[in-house]
Amino acid sequence: MATDTQTSRAVVEKFVERLGRQDPEGIQELFAAEIDWYVPGSDALPWSGPRTRREEVAPYFTTRWPHFELGRSEVVLDRVIVDGGDVMLLAIFTHTVVSTGKEFTTPVAMHLVVEDGRIVRMHLHEDTLAVDKAFTAD
Repeated sequence: MATDTQTSRAVVEKFVERLGRQDPEGIQELFAAEIDWYVPGSDALPWSGPRTRREEVAPYFTTRWPHFELGRSEVVLDRVIVDGGDVMLLAIFTHTVVSTGKEFTTPVAMHLVVEDGRIVRMHLHEDTLAVDKAFTAD
């Protein structure tokens, strides 16, 4: 079902706000019961890959966040583009990996789709090579 731009923007603003607070349960409640979620990455990154159910959203964040040094991450949201139910977040992520101490920066495009006031799709596009190298010890 088509969603208007205003509703999509409101849902995604809540998503970004809860992401900034590191509120995995709050983020999860914004998603529909069935989802199309994809985060690229290698087998070495336990949070990467597809997800298909709302209940898998919070574990994504609780698995991912401990791998980055607390207080050493930065997310710069450059642009939010909304067209009906489609939302693109363009940003730059910088993180420091706990296990290697390596910092990496990657441009990010996140495609979200909102239907009936819930997020039904989240696809993340980032420099997976930069992420993988940061997790690899020299």
